[in-house]
Amino acid sequence: MSLTDVTLKQKYPAKAHARRVSKFLTDRGFSSDGVIYLEAQKTRMVEDDDQAEPFRQRRYFFYLSGCKLPDAYLTYDIAKDILTLFIPPIDPESVIWAGLPESKEEALQKYDVDHVLYSNEVNATLAGYGPSKTTTVYAIPEQISEHITFLPFAETEFTSLRTAIDECRVIKDSYEIALIRKANEISTLAHIEAAKVTLHASNEQEIYGAFIGTCISNGAHEQAYHSICASGTSCATLHYLRNDQPLRERLNILLDAGAQYECYCADITRTFPVNGTFSKESKVIYDLVDKMQSACFKLLKANVRWEDVHEHAHWVAIRGLKEAGILVGDEQEIFDKRISVAFFPHGLGHYLGMDTHDTGGHANYEDPDTMFKYLRVRGQVPAGAVITVEPGIYFCNFILDPVLEDPELSKYIDKSVLDQYWTVGGVRIEDDVHITENGYENLTNTPKL
Repeated sequence: MSLTDVTLKQKYPAKAHARRVSKFLTDRGFSSDGVIYLEAQKTRMVEDDDQAEPFRQRRYFFYLSGCKLPDAYLTYDIAKDILTLFIPPIDPESVIWAGLPESKEEALQKYDVDHVLYSNEVNATLAGYGPSKTTTVYAIPEQISEHITFLPFAETEFTSLRTAIDECRVIKDSYEIALIRKANEISTLAHIEAAKVTLHASNEQEIYGAFIGTCISNGAHEQAYHSICASGTSCATLHYLRNDQPLRERLNILLDAGAQYECYCADITRTFPVNGTFSKESKVIYDLVDKMQSACFKLLKANVRWEDVHEHAHWVAIRGLKEAGILVGDEQEIFDKRISVAFFPHGLGHYLGMDTHDTGGHANYEDPDTMFKYLRVRGQVPAGAVITVEPGIYFCNFILDPVLEDPELSKYIDKSVLDQYWTVGGVRIEDDVHITENGYENLTNTPKL
């Protein structure tokens, strides 16, 4: 049994997360005589049907519970350090169709909580917190059911809990790292299978299906996000969604896909040739993107400024595109005029965890600087964070045409050389990286060409 599997045999560290969130609040002057209150996602029925919609647990609730049950609740008494989970009571009618749910005794054994009660006991429990008339309840306002009452509490604080959890989620503990590593291990098996299928596939959907099926058969029943399985010039579409086009004479596949395992995500991109061999131009761009990623890896360590890493990727891209003959002229001018953004328009990466684009990145989408506008992480990256490193080079008419039509900008591009690269579409390589004090750990072992 691997170290990852040994770690995951333990309980999800909900109590430690509750303590971390409460410390975040009290360190900022909020009352320690308080109660954190959270609700799970509700069961929602499919319109015009008698079945429930696919269920996705609220991440705020899961972070402090480790519980994937719908219609559940939790409270955390900060002063007494008591975490209580409330699960739905047994409904005899639903047992006929769905079988017995978890009992209170089973839940207490399964989850890292102090008490388990039924959900019809929530209001009575909340009433017991409030007699002192000094207690504060912390909650997320849009995630409070209508039947819940906080009248016994002296104060309701609805503005800070979401932020507290968002910020605490940035730094992962060893259990969370193990979950992300497991999601990567399953995703790697799926990427390998998808690459094998490509050699005899006739349509993108066959590759897409191979990835999904391999994830499910290896224990990951949900995807972290809608997979991107693009071929040919569609590789230039950053969030391509169709996944249903015939391969025909298309050169490359860009597969951006990751499994979700126990609410934690992998996010992996590989680009590879449809027929097993890159064209000359595709190989040039693939090698450049690989070089961009490798150069960025060398900068990674605790508290690295993410904008600096992102800029470094652009410098490597500029030099590589000049070497290929696509860009011409002074490198500093090319950088200053943001010409490289037309080939590498997105941010270098994002935090990864329970969400693919995880919390705490402090993006600034109003930034007028096109090089940083779509950068999802700003500022220093702390030890314990998991971040994607995903440089790319793309040949997209909608992005490049305005540059080519501008006399002041087009002089930095040799159009005759550029015309040889349109069929490449785009290349992206993406790995998931755990930042450590003195470096990094790459959690993605998916093969590269």
